[in-house]
Amino acid sequence: MADTQRIDKWLLYARFYKSRSLCAKQVSEGKVCVNDVKISKPAHGVVLGDVLTFIKAGQPRVIKVLDLGARRGSAPEAQLLYKDSSPPRARREFVPPNPRYEGKGRPSAKERRQTAAFDAKRLE
Repeated sequence: MADTQRIDKWLLYARFYKSRSLCAKQVSEGKVCVNDVKISKPAHGVVLGDVLTFIKAGQPRVIKVLDLGARRGSAPEAQLLYKDSSPPRARREFVPPNPRYEGKGRPSAKERRQTAAFDAKRLE
């Protein structure tokens, strides 16, 4: 096996993104740092011991490369490729639903827009 691997392939094999094009897009937009240096080329090589820093689902991720993958395998197999040193996730605050939705009539157009905006933020 080679001693370097393209960063877009490694991110795919480690299952951080669903497709290689998404990996390449994140790298091309400069959203991934390798050893505290922003990179912009998906062909950038990663080696064992490199530290990757990026934001995924609104959470900062700090990942140390432990192994180079050969394929996109199962999740337990992918977790052997890296060590996650990310800060713990912040607990989200519970927002109680509007009492009007408890069988007390249909929501207004404004309430539907607010619900859609809340769901969109939560799914990102």
